[in-house]
Amino acid sequence: MKEYQKEFPLSKTKIKGFSKKFDLSDPTERKKYFLEKAGPEIKLLKKYFKSNTFIAYFLGKKNSGKGTYTKLMTEIFGQEKIGHISVGDIVRVVHQDMEDPAKKKDLMEYLTRNYRGYISMDQAIEALLSRDTETLMPTEFILTLVKREIDKMDKKSLFIDGFPRDLDQVSYALFFRDLINYRTDPDIFVAIDIPESIIEVRMKGRVVCPKCHAPRNIKLFVTKKVAYDKKKKQFYLSCDNPSCDGARMIEKEGDQSGVKLIRNRMKLDDQLIKKAFSLHGIPKILLRNGVPVKLAKNYIDDYEITMEYNCQLDSKTGQVKVSEKPWIVKDDQGKNIHSLKAPPVVISLIKQLVKVLNLK
Repeated sequence: MKEYQKEFPLSKTKIKGFSKKFDLSDPTERKKYFLEKAGPEIKLLKKYFKSNTFIAYFLGKKNSGKGTYTKLMTEIFGQEKIGHISVGDIVRVVHQDMEDPAKKKDLMEYLTRNYRGYISMDQAIEALLSRDTETLMPTEFILTLVKREIDKMDKKSLFIDGFPRDLDQVSYALFFRDLINYRTDPDIFVAIDIPESIIEVRMKGRVVCPKCHAPRNIKLFVTKKVAYDKKKKQFYLSCDNPSCDGARMIEKEGDQSGVKLIRNRMKLDDQLIKKAFSLHGIPKILLRNGVPVKLAKNYIDDYEITMEYNCQLDSKTGQVKVSEKPWIVKDDQGKNIHSLKAPPVVISLIKQLVKVLNLK
């Protein structure tokens, strides 16, 4: 067990004597689920959001669920109260904006007014335009781009995904609220503990619709229609979105390599969480994606467990049969765990937020 994990006990979502099951894929059912599992805490946070905000820095590996958890928080509390800033998305959009004369002019004017750094603005922009997945943008430049994104928003509680991204950026994060006029708001580190084996399967099984770009997973999140390609000898999913006319979902480039190409980044993310959690004076939250199999029945309900889907081709009919069972995977210490669906992890986030914000 990692040292910082000892401070954070497993979150329990199971309610003794309550046997109702919820379909966590359905928005209406999710709303009932959240109110049943964390109604009092949601009420306290809604009261808090009427006149207060916070900044939460998500610390987690690629594909650890940061975007999904933020979307569910927005679903519960509303877009007017919760904002999500992905540093990676900002950099990609700015890269595109540099190719549009009008957008480039607006960006350059903003940078001229706000950028302060140890390298010239031209050098920073050059670093942006020549970036690759292993290159980090100058920290001061990233801060300016994030500030620009925040300037577009009404004041709301923020989940920032992708900053700090390196060990020497942790101190920047501690004072980042001062740069964006959040001087009296608390800032929080939210780390996501997820085994490498889960990320591996998430990456290798991931597919997206070429039309609506909805993501699915051939092993963990199938659509209603699963078919078999005889030529390629593999199963594939068809998009459920009616407007996509059953479009065949495709693999994302590079995903079949799994964690191999991002292993160094994952090691750095572990070091980053360790350093952030060693700091005093800033509240911390730890979200666990898994629960030990031997403890599961006492801590979670069965419908909160990620399911594993197995596809088989009926040689006689040519039809594809799909079976499911609770997914059992090894954690980083080699112990059997159940991976959790996103909603129970968000329940843990909500309850820990209430605690660190000292809401009563």
